[in-house]
Amino acid sequence: MGRWRHLTIPVSRLSESVFNSGFGFDASNYGYAKVEDSDMVYVPDLQSAFPDPFFKEKTLSFMGRIYEIKPEGLKPFEHDPRFILKKALKLMQDMEIGDQFMIGPEFEFYVFDGIQYQNQPNAGYYEIFGRQAGWSQSNEAGLGYTVQHKGGYHVDVPGDTYGDLRNEMVMALENNGLAVKYHHHEVGAIGQQEIEIEMGDAAALADYSMLIKYFVKNIAYRSGKTSTFMPKPLHGEAGNGFHVHMQIFKKGSSLFAGDDKNLAGLSDLAMHFMGGILKHSPSLLGLVSPSTNSYKRLVKGYEAPVLICFAESNRTAVVRIPRYAREPHERRFEFRPSDATANPYLTYAALLLAGIDGVVNKIDPVAEGYGPLTKNIYNLSAEERSKLKSLPSSLKEALEELKKDNEYLQQGNVFDQAFLKNWIATKFNEIDKVEHYPHPREFEIYYDL
Repeated sequence: MGRWRHLTIPVSRLSESVFNSGFGFDASNYGYAKVEDSDMVYVPDLQSAFPDPFFKEKTLSFMGRIYEIKPEGLKPFEHDPRFILKKALKLMQDMEIGDQFMIGPEFEFYVFDGIQYQNQPNAGYYEIFGRQAGWSQSNEAGLGYTVQHKGGYHVDVPGDTYGDLRNEMVMALENNGLAVKYHHHEVGAIGQQEIEIEMGDAAALADYSMLIKYFVKNIAYRSGKTSTFMPKPLHGEAGNGFHVHMQIFKKGSSLFAGDDKNLAGLSDLAMHFMGGILKHSPSLLGLVSPSTNSYKRLVKGYEAPVLICFAESNRTAVVRIPRYAREPHERRFEFRPSDATANPYLTYAALLLAGIDGVVNKIDPVAEGYGPLTKNIYNLSAEERSKLKSLPSSLKEALEELKKDNEYLQQGNVFDQAFLKNWIATKFNEIDKVEHYPHPREFEIYYDL
């Protein structure tokens, strides 16, 4: 699902064999295998090493690869998310579409002073605490500097009380080799943040995507606060997106750079790549917006897309082309519906495969009726809205779309049928866990009937 697990060895055990033979583990506890056949092997990736500052003892941490144990030896596990992305990138190279999938993800998250939640047969609630928000009961009296509802975008100190915390997060990431573009307070009044990183190779930035979440959560925790990447932790405030800018490069040059024939100077390959993503976006959401909470974010009024379209400089579209990216090597577009409840390896792999399908089949987003759109989609007339397809409005709808439309994901056996079947079943189980609980709003609406 995108959660890290951790195994520690004393430094006295560190040897070359660790990076050749790895460690055996119980894969049934990861959801990778059945309990009666659950032995797998984890092999640390030497190049992924980073000093881990969240332990008292000096610790070096590694990401790694998962292997099945076969009679002929160790075999890469087909369902390991890191391996899935590696297969997708190899497919792109083998098809000679490009040699680099370049991405630039944006990380939005909230930092709270505290949170409590509980789910029992007779009780269910959550409560979030944050001194910064103007509506907060825990605001320090007499200071006067608060952030108003939806008023947090680029707010300055002293209203922004999280600048030093973000600086600490960013410096820790920069010290581990990540190039951060900038960071700032986001729209959400009660401590919404954004860290945006520079464009880079998808395989490397997938690892860094996990590292960013790890550092953000642990630095917040170490500071006596709590951080979440949940798409919609607060009703009525901005949600957390995980927007992904993307380009294809070959021999050091961007294949997305074209001339004035297409919108924003994009090449035909870029338009076809975009066409594949737009065509498959309903099923993509089953992988890239894979939580019940995702669809509380994808609603009208919060710069979140709800209709399938593309546009230049329009944050209500599924695909936005940034107007400020004018140089040939900068030409790109951004996919906006995804969020960070997704596994980043799966998100980047799925977006790449949808784009490849668009290139292979020359899917023209203009001819398919996806745009370009010049209006705010929330202000379209009923007639205009009827010409555009809608994104799924629930996780259940997205999974049903994924059931119907997944052949593009199986190119090169990147996502195999067994993985998709297991993923969909696991996510339907999550839906049941949410839907089968009474909701506080239901008591408000129905209790006296």
